[in-house]
Amino acid sequence: MKYVAMIYGNQAKWDSFPAEDWPEAIAAQEAFNKKYRETGELLGAYGLADAANAQLVRREGGAPAVTDGPYLETKEYIASFYLLDCASQERAQRIAAEMPFADVEPVELWPVLHESAADL
Repeated sequence: MKYVAMIYGNQAKWDSFPAEDWPEAIAAQEAFNKKYRETGELLGAYGLADAANAQLVRREGGAPAVTDGPYLETKEYIASFYLLDCASQERAQRIAAEMPFADVEPVELWPVLHESAADL
């Protein structure tokens, strides 16, 4: 079964993270990604741009209508997401708990209800 694991962030959190700690944090994340890519359980890991770069797209009169986002008026936003393919929910939970920042920030885990293959 596939799962989406999401990490939330906010600009204040990122600004308060010591610059000298970023290389170690990124190395830990890359090690996590490598480990689960090799097992076949991590299908993709995606870090998102700051919320200031988000856009809202609607259709008005058949054409795109684009405004600055994000939609929700909140300081927290999705900072990254991972697509997992696991044998069980318990396995997905164990992988999510191994994410480098899971000891200080929760990981939101969602089962994928429906998938439409992109390669058809």
